[in-house]
Amino acid sequence: MTKFSAQISVQVQFLEEQSSAEQSQYHFAYTLSIKNDGELAFQLIAREWIITDSEKNSQQIKGLGVVGQQPLLKSGQAFEYTSWSTIPTPTGSMKGTYFCISEEAEIFEVPIPEFSLTMPRILH
Repeated sequence: MTKFSAQISVQVQFLEEQSSAEQSQYHFAYTLSIKNDGELAFQLIAREWIITDSEKNSQQIKGLGVVGQQPLLKSGQAFEYTSWSTIPTPTGSMKGTYFCISEEAEIFEVPIPEFSLTMPRILH
């Protein structure tokens, strides 16, 4: 077990009722879980997102915490939250970084692997 280690998992849902092809607005909800797999407790203090649509246009979003919280995770604990994103194309992706601080006041980063934002297709 290492001092700092976190496991990230994500589930994405297309929000069809809130989306509009005519207005080029495709809404997605994502549920992220961060689990402390390391030896030391840490607090998630900030995050950064890179959101890219299918035309390779990207936007960067930075902010403190997640959904208004800065969770403290002891070894073995997890924190799960749901948020949302809007892109102008039916497909895109997100990736990012969590910025954390350990109980020993060491700052470290946890990469959030890239995941797809994809409107489901109906095949005939």
